[in-house]
Amino acid sequence: MPRDDDHREQPLTALPRARRELPWETVCLVLQGGGALGSYQAGVVEGLDEAGIEPDWVAGISIGALNSAIVAGNPRETRVRQLRAFWEHICRPAVSLPTAEMFQAFIEPLGGEARKAFNAFEAWRATTEGQSGFFSPRWPPLGPLGLRVGAGSASYYDTSALKATLEKYADFDRINDGAMRVSVGAVNVRTGNFAYFDNRRTRLRPEHFIASGALPPAFPAVEIDGEFYWDGGLVSNTPLFEVLNARPRRDTLTFQVDLWSAIGVLPDSVFDVQARMKDIQYSSRTRMVTNLFATEQHYRRVLREVIDRLPEGSCDSDAWCRQARELACGKRYGVIHLIYQGKEWEGLSKDYEFGPMTLREHWRSGLDDIRASLAHEDWLALPPDGLEFVAHDFRRG
Repeated sequence: MPRDDDHREQPLTALPRARRELPWETVCLVLQGGGALGSYQAGVVEGLDEAGIEPDWVAGISIGALNSAIVAGNPRETRVRQLRAFWEHICRPAVSLPTAEMFQAFIEPLGGEARKAFNAFEAWRATTEGQSGFFSPRWPPLGPLGLRVGAGSASYYDTSALKATLEKYADFDRINDGAMRVSVGAVNVRTGNFAYFDNRRTRLRPEHFIASGALPPAFPAVEIDGEFYWDGGLVSNTPLFEVLNARPRRDTLTFQVDLWSAIGVLPDSVFDVQARMKDIQYSSRTRMVTNLFATEQHYRRVLREVIDRLPEGSCDSDAWCRQARELACGKRYGVIHLIYQGKEWEGLSKDYEFGPMTLREHWRSGLDDIRASLAHEDWLALPPDGLEFVAHDFRRG
């Protein structure tokens, strides 16, 4: 989140910025899971609002699902303000220590080892105290002791406070009125299958979003209609594949916001090894998904071109030809990829270090990255004819 001296909030009566009309039939915002790193996504949302870009569809996993609820659950004129209020709320420790807040002003400019130590302290507080309106340690710790307490209580932390927090900052009637499509992913604990909750098919409740972020064993499974669900990141940490394969197919521009980078440095300590494992485990495999989809969409385009060259009516009596016509597609897709870049003082705890100082830095990084991406005006245009799929990342040119 930007500091007060470099960001000026819009007054309560401010009119929303004029919506920028883009040549795409659908504009999607796809938000990956990553815990405390999720404030980077909030910075991206602010940058999109700043540019007048309004998504038609927001899809998320884990913390990305929680951000999706705030994005879809607020009108444009209050969206960024509500996102900021939500993150300021959950980034407060459950137990207030004014001295820790005072130390931040002295620690921030020091960086290096001092910052690493302070971040470790903030992460320790999160694990021992919990976060306000988000999660708290279970007491007595019957579940952590290994006792049989039921699927909804078998966890280290209690997340029951999160329902009220989401209802405070997101209007669920607005989420379900269909103005913006909303999708979140979770895992069915019993079947192990990925579940995709969408406001076009079901009425979404806070439980759907909380389930998407119920990462075990820290957080408990969430019951929805008789089934229990865990964090969608256990199977796929991004719903990008579902978004790209949505039917009916449409010219689609997707802003894919990732919190874990698949590319990193070779670790040389046990702690760095564990941190690198997280990066690899939770990175969204966006490159793999986009490369596969680009190939498939090219084949669909080839099929369409071949069918268009057949004599009129020649496919009507042939079952294989009719099936080929259904598969054929000439729609165009674009992905603007943003990936959070870790800081030197971050490590194993970066996804559960919720300190306000770190929140500001993540937010600012997201805002800077989306501004750098949107500086490429041509990325917002439809790909030229004959190019069915394009992917952009300003760090990779």
